[in-house]
Amino acid sequence: MPNSHHSATLIIGPSWVGDMVMAQSLFKVLKQQSPERAIDVLAPAWSLPLLERMPEVRNAICQPVGHGKLALGVRYQLAKSLRKTAYQQALVLPNSLKSALIPFWANIPQRRGYVGELRYFLLNQARKLDKNELTRTVDRFVALALPENAPLPEPLPIPALQISPAAVQRALNSFGLQQDKPILALCPGAEYGPAKCWPPEHFAKVAQHQLEQGWQIWLFGSEKDRATAETINQLTGGSCQNLCGKTSLAQAIDLLSIAHSVISNDSGLMHVAAALNRPLVALYGSSDPGFTPPLSENAHILSLDLDCSPCFKRQCPLGHLACLSDILPQDVSRLI
Repeated sequence: MPNSHHSATLIIGPSWVGDMVMAQSLFKVLKQQSPERAIDVLAPAWSLPLLERMPEVRNAICQPVGHGKLALGVRYQLAKSLRKTAYQQALVLPNSLKSALIPFWANIPQRRGYVGELRYFLLNQARKLDKNELTRTVDRFVALALPENAPLPEPLPIPALQISPAAVQRALNSFGLQQDKPILALCPGAEYGPAKCWPPEHFAKVAQHQLEQGWQIWLFGSEKDRATAETINQLTGGSCQNLCGKTSLAQAIDLLSIAHSVISNDSGLMHVAAALNRPLVALYGSSDPGFTPPLSENAHILSLDLDCSPCFKRQCPLGHLACLSDILPQDVSRLI
């Protein structure tokens, strides 16, 4: 690779927490190829705490346009300001047309991504995605670092977020939390919808079991998950710490890093827990563990593999959610 020690790569990052975690495998492969390479990531503002915890990333550049908005003028101004960085290469992870505009306008010589929405002319290294060959999201990301059709590295480097003990202590202090008892972290929500969510009663049974063993229970998630978490808390007689909607993403990451065990639906926080190498039980219903598994040796995946799953629907089309409700609390407790 000529001038690899001068080269800088711009990554157009994905829009979801889990995908941004998995993208770290790509960053690691780029660094293995060329340790001197600078990697900058253009990403939504919410993802900055993730990127700050990835040592491979030099700069996180805040994407000024919200998900789904076109805002061509804003994109053009940002692209113009990026020209002075003289990136050699851009890797575009989302499949949208608009995600390929900035590297094109920034005059980056190599622009690589998968053929998505009508964007042949924006990418000069457009690749056809063979979904049978590259089955997992992480494989699709990493393949963009390699020559076309090259085999993936074995083993694939896995995401590993770096945590500062001082930041953990600050997060503990912010919420008046202690580490005097083992911590079970529950992540009962999922951005995509209820068909990815294990029933709150099941979470509560597992929580109750661990409380009786002298553990403490912390509930993590966004504001949207607060009511579900409150249900779990009520079912355990108010014995849990409901942190849903109270922590920033940065605080959630730092606090999850000290959990002794994590139980999560297939969600962004599940991928965060995997990247923190926490002992993890990952519950899959409407989604496919073959497509977005937790990338960790420390994770147990529970999926009943019913005939009707994965359906990838937000709500159970059959109205029974058996793919999740039939995973029993004792099956989960056994793995903690």
